[in-house]
Amino acid sequence: MRLCLVSETWAPDINGVAHTLGQLTDELRRRGVTLQLVRPAPREAHSDSRMANELQVPGFHLPRYPDVQFGRPCGRRLLGEWRARPPDAIYLATEGPLGWSALRSAERRGSPTLSGFHTNFDHYASDYGLGWLRGGVLGLLRHFHNRTGATLVPTRQQAETLGAQGFERVAVMGRGIDCQHFNPDKRDSELRQRWGASNHQPVALHVGRLASEKNLDLLVESFQAMHLAQPDLVSVVVGDGPLRKRLQRRLPQTHFTGFIDSDQLARHYASADLFVFPSRSETYGNVVLEAMASGLAVIAFDYAAAGEWIVPHHHGLTLPLDASSAFVERAAQLARSPALYGRLGRAARVRVADCHWSQITERFLHVLHTAMEHAHDRTTHPAGL
Repeated sequence: MRLCLVSETWAPDINGVAHTLGQLTDELRRRGVTLQLVRPAPREAHSDSRMANELQVPGFHLPRYPDVQFGRPCGRRLLGEWRARPPDAIYLATEGPLGWSALRSAERRGSPTLSGFHTNFDHYASDYGLGWLRGGVLGLLRHFHNRTGATLVPTRQQAETLGAQGFERVAVMGRGIDCQHFNPDKRDSELRQRWGASNHQPVALHVGRLASEKNLDLLVESFQAMHLAQPDLVSVVVGDGPLRKRLQRRLPQTHFTGFIDSDQLARHYASADLFVFPSRSETYGNVVLEAMASGLAVIAFDYAAAGEWIVPHHHGLTLPLDASSAFVERAAQLARSPALYGRLGRAARVRVADCHWSQITERFLHVLHTAMEHAHDRTTHPAGL
């Protein structure tokens, strides 16, 4: 089978969408799927050697969010590419201008399509002071996804939410985790020493993009409360983004690493004890599974990956989405409870141990083949004939 992947983000971008697509790519190739890629041209010349063919199109950046790139519409180029190397199906991973252009081109060809709901763009409108656009953005997303053969979402909770909002043919495809890579055995005493942490001092970690949609005011409040409750606590933030300098001013005692590579990231997880994740805008949140696989006690809101995988007080702590004050209080309590965060971290590791990308890919292929069969039925047996 020849599958074309269309995405406005790809490695070396660092985000959940690019990570998920990279893992899927590896697993699909192991199953003999021939892959094509359509994406915006990266800043520095880069092509993915795993692809049989790659089409890079011009891109543009948002004025207030320069690290996010969208691809420009390119219908003619897409149709030319697909005439020369026709795909059996097309996976639309993003709903930006490139995604819309690919959807229209696929419809002109009659190609089966599958889409992924990877980003809550309707939530982002509120986070950037454009709440009045939220309903319109949701309508556009619904219109986009309902024109595809099926829409993949990462959790059952989100499938139910989108179904209630009028999204059709929604299917759940979770996310996997490499438990060999993210592993408590990678705990590094030298790294902890650089943070100023002894063997028995608690280390609280946050990993993520430092941007408005990540609810970082609550991260600041939580870290401050944790330091007050447990004065020898060490706090570490991994990641970068437009709010980094502001956060550094508000959390002068916290270590900020910026972006780090995957090997360093695994060491940072394993060398911490608690994972604090206050975001309320995730479609999934891969970092939650990475922290759990690394043996960390997680405190997060009860939705997305945390809602899917954490049984409260067994594998971590979760709070209702509207419980910001309680989130801060529970984070502070957890910081001074080493027996509790140790037990939760060990149970978290066991909880995700069998969450393999191979199983996730089998689910992807099942939904894809179903969409292809339905597209074939509509072509060979048109309604009313």
